[in-house]
Amino acid sequence: MKKMLIIGGVVLAIFALIIVLTQMSQSEKLANNPYDTDDLDPATIDQLDDENYQNIALPGEVAEQIESGEPTTVYFFSPTCVHCQNTTPVLMPVAEDMDVDVLQYNLLEYEQGWTDYFIEATPTLVHYENGEEVSRWVGSQPKENIEEFFREVVKK
Repeated sequence: MKKMLIIGGVVLAIFALIIVLTQMSQSEKLANNPYDTDDLDPATIDQLDDENYQNIALPGEVAEQIESGEPTTVYFFSPTCVHCQNTTPVLMPVAEDMDVDVLQYNLLEYEQGWTDYFIEATPTLVHYENGEEVSRWVGSQPKENIEEFFREVVKK
């Protein structure tokens, strides 16, 4: 019986240590996050150090950029979207190679984006000029389609 109590105590201590270490790790990730809150969905937290999600824009920044009339390309995504998880690692390197600035709008954290920008599915890439939508694509796209969109719409 004494051995069972000792084993139970050790198991509890290990679980407590795991919980503390996990919370410390998340606190470190959240320290310099680009969002305006630390109350983030775990899927968003997992992407904080992913090199493909480093151009996160807040809703106010996106609206301001579009309203300025400057050409603006916005990628609407959700960290829980499987299609986004497959598209982003293709999209962002192509954008970098073609010198296209793509703002990333996280719809999981900022749900108002669904209605504000008439988003029906993720991923969605939209290009704006003079404050108006010029073109969009929805759903997973192969590299060739992304390059064509950038060439024919964004860099024309």
